[in-house]
Amino acid sequence: MTLYAAYGSNLDPGRMGDRCPHSPLQTTGWLTGWRLTFGGEEHGWDGALATIVQDPFEQVFVAIYDVNREDEHVLDQWEQADTGLYRKTKVRVSTMAGEQVTWTYVLDAYEGGLPSAVTLGVLAGAAEAAGAPADYVDALRRRPCRSTGL
Repeated sequence: MTLYAAYGSNLDPGRMGDRCPHSPLQTTGWLTGWRLTFGGEEHGWDGALATIVQDPFEQVFVAIYDVNREDEHVLDQWEQADTGLYRKTKVRVSTMAGEQVTWTYVLDAYEGGLPSAVTLGVLAGAAEAAGAPADYVDALRRRPCRSTGL
């Protein structure tokens, strides 16, 4: 088993339970020195994709899952790490029990572009389901998004 820090749609324990049924939620925490952003707009079907970048003044709420090898392979496919769209990196997460070293996915594309309103809604819902503070969830919902042109 290995620890994985989810910051996007995988924050939602229900969604992760469906995707990776053998990988339980361990705890939540903060990825300090990183910020949530979006990039790779040309790769997303409805806007830019979620990622994180280092930023000494920011932090990102994460859920930590204890992922087995089988589920890790499923996640790699789901997050398109097997195609090179995302890559894995090790990070330190601050939890109530102290710091934990985990891995997470980082988009291998330039930062920039706007996510869709649907993407932001999914991220906010996932953060809420994982127990993120209300101000964090509200900030996700208020982020600028891509116009659908409708």
